[in-house]
Amino acid sequence: MNYRHSFHAGNSADVVKHSLLIALIRALQQKPGALTLIDTHAGCGLYDLGGEQAQRTGEAVHGVVRAFADANPLLDDYRAAVRAVNVGSEPQLYPGSPQFLAQLLRPQDVLILNEKHPEDARTLRGAMRGTPAAVHERDAYELWLAMLPTRTPRGVVVVDPPYEQTDERARIATTLAAAHRKWAHGVTVIWYPLKDRETHERWKHQLHRLGIPKFLSVEHWLYDADQPGIYNGAGLFIVNPPYAFTQALPPLLEALRAALAPEGHRGEITADWLNG
Repeated sequence: MNYRHSFHAGNSADVVKHSLLIALIRALQQKPGALTLIDTHAGCGLYDLGGEQAQRTGEAVHGVVRAFADANPLLDDYRAAVRAVNVGSEPQLYPGSPQFLAQLLRPQDVLILNEKHPEDARTLRGAMRGTPAAVHERDAYELWLAMLPTRTPRGVVVVDPPYEQTDERARIATTLAAAHRKWAHGVTVIWYPLKDRETHERWKHQLHRLGIPKFLSVEHWLYDADQPGIYNGAGLFIVNPPYAFTQALPPLLEALRAALAPEGHRGEITADWLNG
């Protein structure tokens, strides 16, 4: 599956991913110790929702636009983060994960971004000008392992690939296994699209076999029945989520489901431990 983010910025997957990312980092920041935040597939950092690529798909209408039309206060932090990169009340620009992470930084925290594609890396550096982010231009999986263990006692690695390569899931599983051996207590967030349920279940079984104890699976299925051959939703795998995050998760997930449900569908968001 090719998931070039400029075509999908601000869609339902982004709303869920970034809402949960904010909640996760905030939960970790309840302790004063420094965090290192690492984004392995950082992209461009900022996206024009009025641009040709975003307009071609129109997916933001079913994502960030719905979130802004919703009144649930549990989505206030997400909406505030989007407003921070916009001038007017309605979003014209959409922040990528690097911008969300930069907004969450405390003075003691560290932000490391990586984008392999040279053109996108140049755009990313421009988008992050004025922030303390360090921007790398390396293979994402090589950087993931090279940065572990983090120099601060705690950290979060965000893995958000475009799934352009047929071996992407295999590389994630292999790298995650190696990363967990080096950094067993670290928090890892892996985003994935949901297209074919059978393929996804095989991957979950492969990840289950890694034997990682605290492995949360969050799945957002948009439709009440799978739509063959199309994008059906997205989810996150979260390794070592903090207790404060998991305790606050159910009402946030329900708020996201309600805000993003397509017309005529209820949709479903679940959160389950991969290892029971």
